[in-house]
Amino acid sequence: MSLEKDIESFVKSVGLELYDISVVREGEDTIYRVSVISNDIQNERKRSVSLDECVNLTHLISPLLDVTPPLSGDYRLEVGSPGIERKVGTLKQFEMSVGEKVSFVLKSKEKIKGTVLRVEDSKIIVDAEGEEIIVDFSQIVKAKTYFEW
Repeated sequence: MSLEKDIESFVKSVGLELYDISVVREGEDTIYRVSVISNDIQNERKRSVSLDECVNLTHLISPLLDVTPPLSGDYRLEVGSPGIERKVGTLKQFEMSVGEKVSFVLKSKEKIKGTVLRVEDSKIIVDAEGEEIIVDFSQIVKAKTYFEW
């Protein structure tokens, strides 16, 4: 099993979903960031991830990284929520974003904003101001969720 699959199984074991794993540099620090979300499948709604859940997950993942380091050199493990406004870069992340508002930039430079209705194969179906638009994943240059105040 790969390190990402092992981490994903720990995440699922505590009732959360793996959203993303990334390596970021902040100043002189290297951070191995594990982002998780929570879906309340029974109520079909998302809920926030608690600090206690992140701490618990950190305690589960940390020993794994001691045995199988994800990077060479020093790094810091950070487990948390990707936030209400976050990048959406994979089909799986689009599936996790159903019901949320997403803004897209397409290869054609066209910008689209709307609510993700569903994902079918490589197509993302979006409600943009009452109009159903189908966006092919391969045409997306950049996408992120957004919150309307």
